[in-house]
Amino acid sequence: MTKKHPYLLEMKAIGKSFPGVRALDNVTLNVRPGTVHALMGENGAGKSTLMKCLFGIYSPDEGEIFINGDKVDIKNSNDALRNGVSMIHQELQPVPQRDVKENLWLGRFPKHNLLFIDHKKMFKDSVAIFEDLNIEIYPNQLVGELSVSKIQQLEIAKAVSFNSNIIVMDEPTSSLTGIEVEHLFGIINKLRARGVSIIYISHKMEEILRISDDVTIMRDGKYIGTWGAKELTTDLIIERMVGRDLSNRFPERTNAPGEVKMKISNFTARQAKSFKDINFELRKGEIMGIGGLVGAQRTELVEAIFGLRSVTTGQIMIDGKEVMIKSPIEAKKNKIALLTEERRVTGIFPVLSVTENTVLANLPLYRNKFGFLNEKKMKVEARVGVEKFQTKTPSVDQLIRYLSGGNQQKVLLARWLLTDPDILLLDEPTRGIDIGAKYEIYSIIIELAKQGKSIIMISSEMPELIGMSDRILVMSEGKLSGIVDGADANEENIMRLAAQTS
Repeated sequence: MTKKHPYLLEMKAIGKSFPGVRALDNVTLNVRPGTVHALMGENGAGKSTLMKCLFGIYSPDEGEIFINGDKVDIKNSNDALRNGVSMIHQELQPVPQRDVKENLWLGRFPKHNLLFIDHKKMFKDSVAIFEDLNIEIYPNQLVGELSVSKIQQLEIAKAVSFNSNIIVMDEPTSSLTGIEVEHLFGIINKLRARGVSIIYISHKMEEILRISDDVTIMRDGKYIGTWGAKELTTDLIIERMVGRDLSNRFPERTNAPGEVKMKISNFTARQAKSFKDINFELRKGEIMGIGGLVGAQRTELVEAIFGLRSVTTGQIMIDGKEVMIKSPIEAKKNKIALLTEERRVTGIFPVLSVTENTVLANLPLYRNKFGFLNEKKMKVEARVGVEKFQTKTPSVDQLIRYLSGGNQQKVLLARWLLTDPDILLLDEPTRGIDIGAKYEIYSIIIELAKQGKSIIMISSEMPELIGMSDRILVMSEGKLSGIVDGADANEENIMRLAAQTS
């Protein structure tokens, strides 16, 4: 009888370098069969790079990969899938113009013969896998009509449909509600019981400690160690991730809110199912959090303030004067900046450098009298931003896509601060960012408020809202359900307001 190998996956001495960056340095990962193995570390620690080496997106410069004790050569994603490895990426990239079943079976459509696709079988197979995973999605619905959370569930179904023994989940709950997270955990438990191994990347400590069997921690592209999840606490994980004690998750708020800077009155969206009759005041030097469940219309509200969405009624007063904002250009003229929710979709330009991404919102300032861009001046501004926010990058010429999420976010903050805003709208500013980088972003936000900037910060993380906000505006189903003073805020009273229904 053949002895069962103790590890389903072994990655040994993996090394990978990019221009100016040693991304992975002698990294080890051993994953047991039928377990959830968390992979943790700060942004830039090398987690996603390691998984891209496993999935064939990158070729490691050094090291070996073994599956069930057999050495495998994974040169591309097809090789990975053939070896029983599938991956759910952090940044979802479906084909929105096609329906659910076509996205699910893309590249492997069932056929009647060599020419014709068997749509009935594709529909039937889609229904079967959705029923197995208890996912409520109609196979003929256009993917462009789905919510982000439903697209996430579709990607999970696709990974399972390959009958893979190893499934990598990179930040799978970043866009999910609490109920949807519970549903995902149910799917994970079902897969684990079947002997499937899940490699789970997340910055959410509570999730890691709850769902994981083993935890591997990386730091600066190096392997730190692997521990049983039961041996760990949040504080231990943080200390091993950052290499230092970080018991205080939020900096001390040293800002002092003053007079009213902006007043929003009777704000109502043009779309019927959106926000309605919103009224609040934002003070100079204040950090106002906006809380609420998915669908509360928080993003829609700040986008309307920035001129990205139309309103049927509503008034914006800045410094006591009414202003008309019907476009982002008008918002910029009124010294308002917006850091969008989806950093990779509506924030960074991945094929451009750190310099170009930094100056994009202010390009006219860098043109000479002949209309040409002054690259020297642009680089000077980019270097100032890098130094100010301690952004980790080999140079300002580096393509921004090679930076970690936290460092990309710092570049975007530098971009908007070059427009000299008085009001900053920050939509999920720390989403997908590790605990160490979060602390740095928090410090930047507090310092900006201390300088007199007025800040609105949307966050889906309760501890973040409570730890960072002077006041918290809570929305439910597009309506303002209450405003809580930061000193009185707790998860219970915020959730009570967020769950109010009309």
